[in-house]
Amino acid sequence: MAEAPDRRPIAMRGRPWAQAVAAWLVRRRASPNAISVAGMLCGLIGGLAFAATEYAPSQATILWLLAAACVQLRLAANMFDGMVAVGRGIASPLGELYNEVPDRVSDSALLLGFGVAADGNWGLGLAAALAAMATAYVRAIGKAAGAGSDFSGPMAKQQRMFLVTVGALWFGLAPSAWQPRPGGIGLAAWVLAVIIAGATWTALRRLRRIARALVAEASP
Repeated sequence: MAEAPDRRPIAMRGRPWAQAVAAWLVRRRASPNAISVAGMLCGLIGGLAFAATEYAPSQATILWLLAAACVQLRLAANMFDGMVAVGRGIASPLGELYNEVPDRVSDSALLLGFGVAADGNWGLGLAAALAAMATAYVRAIGKAAGAGSDFSGPMAKQQRMFLVTVGALWFGLAPSAWQPRPGGIGLAAWVLAVIIAGATWTALRRLRRIARALVAEASP
């Protein structure tokens, strides 16, 4: 089935296990908005777990793994809220708010927390959160202007969360001897730097694509 133009394309929706979970949620009349809020709570818990690794190093392994799990649960909730809404054939007048606001809260919490985990470098986390928010802002502006929602990368939500998850799993599972700090900068800081650069480029790329679409639409 083709994706709706304003629905984020997620290949995982077509997997049998995802269809089965969505069908189970539909049968139980789960609320798409409640799923969105649950995803936001996972994002907040994950962000706190990231930050806690800086202050509870003896528990760092479990905290990194908890945070990685929360990132993936947040993404799963982002997928299932839409699948359940479509499966139940319902649309809430507040659905757009529940779809967007929890996403921004989750992104900010996870990236800020990851920044604190990067040797307390919360400034990098803040910069990454702002860059991530810029990609969403440009997408929303494009939709409002009539150009549709642009979900292009290279550093859209899935790519940002993939890097954060890989980083968390590395810190949680790899021996400390395998976690060098090139140039004195930790791996977490490098992950955030890549996210900042990639998300900034993504926002600019989306803006250019939206501008082209609007100009093309206005041309006779």
